[in-house]
Amino acid sequence: MKKVNYAAIDIGSNAVRLLIKCVNEEDANELMSKVQLIRIPLRLGEDAFTTGAISEEKEKKLIRLMKSYKQLMKIYDVVDYRACATSAMRDARNGQKIVNRIYKRTGINVEIIDGQEEARIVYDNHIEQLFTSGQNYLYVDVGGGSTEINLISNGELKNSRSYNIGTVRILSGMVKEEEKEILRADLTKLAQDYSPINIIGSGGNINKLFRLAEKKDKKNGFLPIESLLEIYETLKSISSEERIKQFKLKPDRADVIVPAAAIFIEISTIMNAKGIIVPTIGLSDGIIDSLYTKNKN
Repeated sequence: MKKVNYAAIDIGSNAVRLLIKCVNEEDANELMSKVQLIRIPLRLGEDAFTTGAISEEKEKKLIRLMKSYKQLMKIYDVVDYRACATSAMRDARNGQKIVNRIYKRTGINVEIIDGQEEARIVYDNHIEQLFTSGQNYLYVDVGGGSTEINLISNGELKNSRSYNIGTVRILSGMVKEEEKEILRADLTKLAQDYSPINIIGSGGNINKLFRLAEKKDKKNGFLPIESLLEIYETLKSISSEERIKQFKLKPDRADVIVPAAAIFIEISTIMNAKGIIVPTIGLSDGIIDSLYTKNKN
């Protein structure tokens, strides 16, 4: 194997992504490079979290999108792919039926993965270079329907959990207070057992917040908590329409970015962290890393 393309399809609660990466084993400096990334905001969570099912209209759009992604994978000569559906499809009572229809209509095999598997894939991003030996890290991935956390101590994964707390779920008013309390209790325990803890943030929202923040360490991808609080207060004080105009945000980013910032701020506060390391990686990257590892062995 010299140069080959792998693909990941991430069917999230807010958006559905196709990521294609080229693996070049002859280039030790850049083993993987991004070939294509497409992100379509279907907002499956709007249906799943409020009515308990994905509407016929959104199902049709999802199947059309999967047909398009299938063609793109052919065009880019993708040798292997994995398609994963997360929180919205987990919650939707018709999620498995839709997965069956997608396979029948497109040949794409979609897996509905649980929160633990999602957290594991996110962790499997081969991000060892971010870790300093002997230190503790909390890897936090905030999505539309859920938040995954992984506790890494001295290079070992010690704890991996998923919570039904996500940006679209919050906007839909469907986050249970008990779930928030469980997250807070778990984080408080981790803070006591593993202090001090560095936070690594994952997901489109923290990447955008990092870019919007004025005070940050670009070289090391570090966003100080004061800077995150500053941009959060600014964004919270204006409407979604104003966020689109002022900060050139996409409409489907303009509303979810505020609850995402709030989640990261709360986690950082409980962990007494000085800021967040933002390496711009996510579930799709983890999927491709695992595909490469599987095919290499």
